[in-house]
Amino acid sequence: MSEEGPVRRGKHDLYEDLKSQILTMELDPDESLDETLIGERYGLSRTPVRDVFRRLAGDGYLDIQENRRARVISMNHHTLRHFFLGAPMIYAAIGRLAVQNFKPRQLTELKDAQERFRTASASGDAQFMVLENNRFHEIIGEMSGNFYLRPSLGRLLIDHARIGHTFFRPRNDDMRRRLQMAVEHHDSFIAAIAAKDEEAVVGLVLEHWELSRENMEMFIAPEGLKADARFGAAAAAMERSA
Repeated sequence: MSEEGPVRRGKHDLYEDLKSQILTMELDPDESLDETLIGERYGLSRTPVRDVFRRLAGDGYLDIQENRRARVISMNHHTLRHFFLGAPMIYAAIGRLAVQNFKPRQLTELKDAQERFRTASASGDAQFMVLENNRFHEIIGEMSGNFYLRPSLGRLLIDHARIGHTFFRPRNDDMRRRLQMAVEHHDSFIAAIAAKDEEAVVGLVLEHWELSRENMEMFIAPEGLKADARFGAAAAAMERSA
């Protein structure tokens, strides 16, 4: 039996809201979720709430274990290490495949996401920027058409948003300049994909990653730390809070 309209809408809203709250750090890593309270808030019984939790777990946002509350996926020294090791390789592979396989409709969606990101950056709406930046890169993943790499990209994008969320709250002129560079990179991605220039896209991926990596290091390590101490300091701090 198919679900009634209000239940479908409630599940959709719950999925999108929890996803947004995780990406923007409104929900902390490893935070537990009370399915009863959440169900009351969205007018849903436990069964549809659990359906949404399972979907979010499958997409990499939640961790579900037997006889325990669902929890926001953790972020600790293990995830940091794997993130920084794996991100540039997966982003580059996704970019190359996107050039080979994209459809015109997807290019239009990418342009639309970029305009929303540009609007958010001009207005200084940090949460909007986080979500539209995430959507921009999700669409490139969809363009790749690769069902092996897309789940890995999705998992990377969750932590990319969470680790680097302060990038979208620039505190000085240098950070504002970096944000403008990110906007320009997105424009260049669109142009290179439209031109089917595979090498240009891969070059942009690496340039964009380097910009992101530097901004994320600024977030996880105080200014003045030696470069070779940054990862260890960040890992230790996150391990203490885990």
